Amino acid sequence: KFIKSFFQSYLKQYFWRLMNFNKRNLLYLFLILIALLFFQGCATPQQQLLGAEEQVKLRSMQSRAFDTTDKKKTLRTVIATMQDLGFVIEKADETLGTISGTKLDGYSLRMTVSVRPRGETQLIIRANAQYNILAVEDPKPYQDFFTSLGKAMFLTAHAID
Repeated sequence: KFIKSFFQSYLKQYFWRLMNFNKRNLLYLFLILIALLFFQGCATPQQQLLGAEEQVKLRSMQSRAFDTTDKKKTLRTVIATMQDLGFVIEKADETLGTISGTKLDGYSLRMTVSVRPRGETQLIIRANAQYNILAVEDPKPYQDFFTSLGKAMFLTAHAID
């Protein structure tokens, strides 16, 4: 009880001293505020940590590796697959290895696919879908795309039309 009353009286005295705004008290107050802002900026919120984990999961849904090194044939297969799924191809760049298309079926789904080498014997294909302006985090569109692409890659590799 003594300690509680001591702290209460000390805090009251300190608060009343701060209310007496002289240069020294203003300096202390300013330093305390700067320190609080500095340490607040260094805090790592739990949401940011979870966001990074979700990004890894999303990237794993968006990417597949294929055992081929023929980038040109793979790009053609990606274009054909996107068209089969109802996408209208807007841009295709062989040098960059990117293809962008939009599917308008009562909604606007935009997909950008990139093809890049992975090691000596593989290409990695990453699809990035957006519904209006929001990133698609549902695995279904990516699963549909990669299932169709896998079948098309198999047929292309075995020269079946």
